[in-house]
Amino acid sequence: MTSPLTRVRRPFASAEQEAAGDPTPTAWISLLVRRPLWRSVVLVLLLILIPLVITGATFTTIAVYCLMYMGIATAWNSFSGFSGYVSLGHAVFFGVGAYTMALLSTHWNMSGGLSMFALLPLAGVIAALIAIPYGYVALRTRRHTFVVITIAFFFIFQLLAFNLSFTGGSAGVVLPNGQFSAADYNDPFYYACLVVLVLTVAVAAGIRRSRFGLQLFAIRDDEDRARSLGVKVNRVKITSFAVSAVPVAMMGAVWAFFIGQIYPQFAFNPALDVTIALMAFIGGFGTIIGPLLGALVLEALQRYLNLYLANADLYLVIYGLLFLVVISFLPEGILPSIAGRLRQRRLRSQNSTTVSTQESR
Repeated sequence: MTSPLTRVRRPFASAEQEAAGDPTPTAWISLLVRRPLWRSVVLVLLLILIPLVITGATFTTIAVYCLMYMGIATAWNSFSGFSGYVSLGHAVFFGVGAYTMALLSTHWNMSGGLSMFALLPLAGVIAALIAIPYGYVALRTRRHTFVVITIAFFFIFQLLAFNLSFTGGSAGVVLPNGQFSAADYNDPFYYACLVVLVLTVAVAAGIRRSRFGLQLFAIRDDEDRARSLGVKVNRVKITSFAVSAVPVAMMGAVWAFFIGQIYPQFAFNPALDVTIALMAFIGGFGTIIGPLLGALVLEALQRYLNLYLANADLYLVIYGLLFLVVISFLPEGILPSIAGRLRQRRLRSQNSTTVSTQESR
């Protein structure tokens, strides 16, 4: 029988080796906790099962919007959070994706079935192509001016949607009806949003860990210093801007198909930019998990209040109060602030332990 002394954990043993050497539930739980990839796989599996377990139309509708805004906030954060350039014009890409879905599906006389989702990548590509000249003009300025320019670009696109003939003007565009059963009508849209969300988070995590991500963080910390160190600042910013536009447009296309009819004032909605920025700031600006948490909490809260309260705009007041609370007490966002306080508490505990040990000696 193995002696207890031989079961002391090896300092450099991996979690997989630990699990292989000790096939107990504790070892497997340790594996899941230690490995972000395993945690992500388990979370995705749970999200896949949710519509199969909870089939209520109200719940799945809220779930669709939560996944949609989680993806949009993550995409926005992969540019603004990593580069420090706060964009208030990403609603342009949402509207472009919505109109791409609407116009192409009606022009090609599509039936309204699952084949409609094949237009999502095309919506993302068109948004990226628009983002390149858009970013080339807007990103030649510094941060504060950039915010103003993105707002100006947004209203330009909104006015174009109102006045161009092929967009339908103020009458909007009616999309083909979704050919899905009434019992599980929301499920295809839920899974479409989930696929886009998973890809968006994977790309954001990859950017954060890559050399490209380091260049973005260098720009956020000190743009002039990054340029002096050889970073192609303009190229990096425009590339990141275009990449972040793709998931936003794809979510806009899903939204257009989901509601069945779009109007310029809703496809190009200025509240979208404020909302996703608020989600990222509340969860944790520049993190991966922060925008996901912020979007999940705020969007679920908004949908709940719209359903069960007479005043549909009350959520805006709650948004403002929540934002004031976070800025006052958790200025870095919920997750970074909590992590920082836990780190300080751990350091204080270690210091007190060290002092007590020295005194006992």
